[in-house]
Amino acid sequence: MIPIFDAHLDLAWSAVFFNRDLSAPLSDVRAHERAMTDEPGRGRGTVTLPELRRAGVGVCVATLLARGGPEQKLQPGYKRSDLDYVNQDVAHCAAHAQLAWYRLMEQRGQLRMLRTGPELAAHWERWRQSPDTTLLGVILSMEGADPVVTTDQLDDWHALGLRAIGPAHYGRGHYAYGTATDGPLGTRGVELLRRMDQLGFLLDVTHLSDASMAEALEVFSGPVLASHHNCRVLVPGDRQLTDGQVRRLVSRDAVIGVALDAWMLHPGWERGRTSPQVVGLEACADHIDHVCQLAGTTRHSGIGSDLDGGFGTEQTPHDLDTIADLQKLAGILDRRGYKRADVEAIFHGNFLRLFTQALPHE
Repeated sequence: MIPIFDAHLDLAWSAVFFNRDLSAPLSDVRAHERAMTDEPGRGRGTVTLPELRRAGVGVCVATLLARGGPEQKLQPGYKRSDLDYVNQDVAHCAAHAQLAWYRLMEQRGQLRMLRTGPELAAHWERWRQSPDTTLLGVILSMEGADPVVTTDQLDDWHALGLRAIGPAHYGRGHYAYGTATDGPLGTRGVELLRRMDQLGFLLDVTHLSDASMAEALEVFSGPVLASHHNCRVLVPGDRQLTDGQVRRLVSRDAVIGVALDAWMLHPGWERGRTSPQVVGLEACADHIDHVCQLAGTTRHSGIGSDLDGGFGTEQTPHDLDTIADLQKLAGILDRRGYKRADVEAIFHGNFLRLFTQALPHE
């Protein structure tokens, strides 16, 4: 088993707003949800804390996720698991509910929050030596910055342990344009990024629209990642990175995590209609390989699975039943000629290097 650093998991959203006991075995969660019909992924989830241990995930970047964008509208059939809130104030409170879950799990001895580079390095060494007994390490990120009501709050968020921010999610946010839209950062977005720079946050460009991403990479001078992003040349759509964007990220020494959401792996995927049988884990390797070929090195590829991102096995590759099946990628890359050291870099080494260097050192 090769240790995994997963750069994107929505653990608290899955626990708090899908009402899941993530400390339970995955089989128990699936059984509990078997009769539920409010979400397509009910009874098909792929992630719990015990399953992460079985998968060999020693560290993950885990999110706070809530939207309160200026064009937010409550849709018919609104559910408690939905992400949209009437304004930034309520999104702020939803994000704090998720933060409360991470803090409680840490108090219960289920995970450990990692805030500094030395903490991360020490944790990884402990986990490498004793993976069966060391807690999951969690680095806190915010996916979509709407819960930051004003940029003055960034100081408080940083003190609470937040270390990375992606300014937008789907649609137009208060600080940037996200997936399925396009436009510039605007004054508030520039202000956010400059304050993030000053405080030492990492910038996650995932979900930024083309125009917002281009501007963000000009404004922000600190460390950058694309936590869960695939390649547009393989699967068309603005959710994916162009080759030019990949090269720009490589020039910033960023790491790009491959995402396991099937609609990002198979061209023409239609949610709720396309069968998972059309795509397998080989497609994940295609995206990893494309980034490596553009970069000329394996240094910029990683894993950002997003495997609890509001979907289950109805929307994953057909040969992935749980997050533990990420280990199959090692064999696929090996058969493609990747050396063991390169596979280890992709599985954990690249994101481990980035965050160890980028997190505060005191």
